[in-house]
Amino acid sequence: MNAHELDYEVHGDDLQVVAIILDPNETVIAEAGGMNWMEDGITFASRTGDGSKPDQGVFGKLLDVGKRVLTGESIFLTHFTNESNQRREVSFAAPYPGKIVPLHLNEIGGEILCQKDAFLCAAYGTEVSIAFTKRLGTGFFGGEGFILQRLRGNGLAFLHAGGTIVKKELKGETLRVDTGCIVGFSPGIDYNIERAGNLRSMIFGGEGLFLATLRGTGTVYLQSLPFSRLADRVLMYAPKNGGSSKGEGGILGGLGRILDGDNS
Repeated sequence: MNAHELDYEVHGDDLQVVAIILDPNETVIAEAGGMNWMEDGITFASRTGDGSKPDQGVFGKLLDVGKRVLTGESIFLTHFTNESNQRREVSFAAPYPGKIVPLHLNEIGGEILCQKDAFLCAAYGTEVSIAFTKRLGTGFFGGEGFILQRLRGNGLAFLHAGGTIVKKELKGETLRVDTGCIVGFSPGIDYNIERAGNLRSMIFGGEGLFLATLRGTGTVYLQSLPFSRLADRVLMYAPKNGGSSKGEGGILGGLGRILDGDNS
């Protein structure tokens, strides 16, 4: 199925939003809850499929729903359609700081595997499905999970990731990466989890027990700040048992509590 041709503009720097400009009767699909604003004339509907397989049948739809349940994602994708006779805009953003990457799927072999929370939106006609890694070790030690999301088609898709996103082209090379820093990779890349050095390095190195190994020829997208790493740092400084958070014991911390009306 040929995907709809989308025009778009990415706004912002570290808290980005992508505005999709739809021609009459064009549709963009997105994860539930990602929409920021939309102009008059655009309608939306929550559906259990991406619309790329209109003759899929009931059993195929139930199978896709079951796979999405396994990933912890919503079972629905939202379809936004321009039903007016003029070009209209709808925008999407992710819930944490990072970058939005537009991908022309036909330029990277028509497919990409990505972390399950990286997908933001895509042109109607893009197949959004689930891919399981082949190795048991990857499942146990993959850090961000061994269930990946597969985007397949010939149109535009948009991924979101934390911090800065770096694109690397591998040509028969090997790249070792923290498991949480992988955003996505093309089908020509072999993905595996391997031990991070010797026993001392694994325990005291601070880089985790296992690293992801990417080998082959293709495109890899990496993120500098996985959401799990950001969440760990926020929790480190969060107040515990009703007490003050770490780093609030100084003059500035006390001044801040006085200004907030907390005199305790």
